[in-house]
Amino acid sequence: MIKRTLWQGLIAGAVGGVVMTVGEKLEQAVTGRPGSHVPARVLQRLTGTAEHAGKQPSPVNWAMHFGQAALLGVLRSVMAHAGLRGPVASAQFAVVRLTNDQILENATGVGAPPSTWPRKELVVDVLHKAVYAYVTGAVADALAARGGAGPGQRHAAERPGRRADVGPLRRRDTYGR
Repeated sequence: MIKRTLWQGLIAGAVGGVVMTVGEKLEQAVTGRPGSHVPARVLQRLTGTAEHAGKQPSPVNWAMHFGQAALLGVLRSVMAHAGLRGPVASAQFAVVRLTNDQILENATGVGAPPSTWPRKELVVDVLHKAVYAYVTGAVADALAARGGAGPGQRHAAERPGRRADVGPLRRRDTYGR
């Protein structure tokens, strides 16, 4: 299960990253907003590599942008395999995606807390990250569904609704074995 969750998550996250990037590029063409060099700056700080003033090297920017998207996709795949699927799970994952960005950007001194951003910039960032989260979620959910219901879904099917009188799945039934 671990190998399957890993490769499916990398695929889901990469697809989400591509769709988010296409959306960003379309939005930038319409609004005239410049591309961000924050991903490259964060990666340079995290790896201790030389930093550059002004425009950052595209390969470094793309490495962080897509690397982060793919790696976080693994978490969404874990969610899907556990039975956390659908739009609510993707909304939960959107918060994780935004939080991950802010931790890395603020811990490295590259970014500032979103509460200090201009509102328009904040809305654009949240929108693009939500697109990533929902696309990644849809792919992760579809891939995980090929293996059937997750443990959480099987537990919920025991008796619909959250009920105190329904205990956990038997250990041997947790992973469908």
